[in-house]
Amino acid sequence: MPELPEVETMARELAPLVVGATITSAWTDWPAAVRYPDPSGYATSLAGRTILDVRRRAKWLVLGLDGGALVIQVKMTGQLSVVAAELRRDPHVHATWTFADGREMRLRDVRKFARIGAYDPETLAVTLAQHGPEPLEPDFTLAAFRRLLRGRRARLKPLLLDQAFLAGVGNIYADEALWRARLHPLRHAHTLRRADERRLYRAIRSILTEAIERRGSSVNDYTAPEGDGEMQEHLDVYQRTGLPCHRCGRPIRRIVIGARGTHFCSWCQRLAASERDASARRLLRPTT
Repeated sequence: MPELPEVETMARELAPLVVGATITSAWTDWPAAVRYPDPSGYATSLAGRTILDVRRRAKWLVLGLDGGALVIQVKMTGQLSVVAAELRRDPHVHATWTFADGREMRLRDVRKFARIGAYDPETLAVTLAQHGPEPLEPDFTLAAFRRLLRGRRARLKPLLLDQAFLAGVGNIYADEALWRARLHPLRHAHTLRRADERRLYRAIRSILTEAIERRGSSVNDYTAPEGDGEMQEHLDVYQRTGLPCHRCGRPIRRIVIGARGTHFCSWCQRLAASERDASARRLLRPTT
């Protein structure tokens, strides 16, 4: 958290608040949060820069500047707000950007997981190119998705979480997309038939689109500049362990795959016997 829909919501709501603003100073009390450049040169590289646009790439907020970009990864507990600079700071505010008009953008981050950086265009391009394609872009067609899957042998849940494979999908929407597509999270990608690929492609795009329309899922610490989202009220499996499946009524199960809690319906998302190798049986074994 947050994932593509949440970061997209933040970008859309932040843009009218900050586009056109000139940064006079930048501050952080957590130098480890600075990804680029060296923390000693971070603040000076931003002073006097004007914010030209705000966009999202994968799970990153990219604030385009005249001559580079300010990049923010809010991660698990990061929250952004724009307030009058004279307002008292919350003790959990660990980074600020003061504007020439007397306002201040603040990053509140209880667990200090967020990362920030001031990138030149070349370094930014190389860094962002490490991410996979954007699943909601027009050129991300079913044919493109099939090419992406070609030769992949990973299980579906870890594959969907791999940001080098596909940008922006995280734990919540991987579970939700797999439920919509009726695919088990432990199924191997190379076993998908063409109909399976089509359902998964459509499920990924539909769940992400719906989540953006609902301003994301405020299940933990996520909130956008205009407040919490509402997608959490419409999730089918995520954090619904033991509750009835919205399709068949059987209880939703939770297992751990790669240290990530994974939610699914064992009836609607059946795993073929041929896929139940020793590691799958171990993961699926009921815990007490």
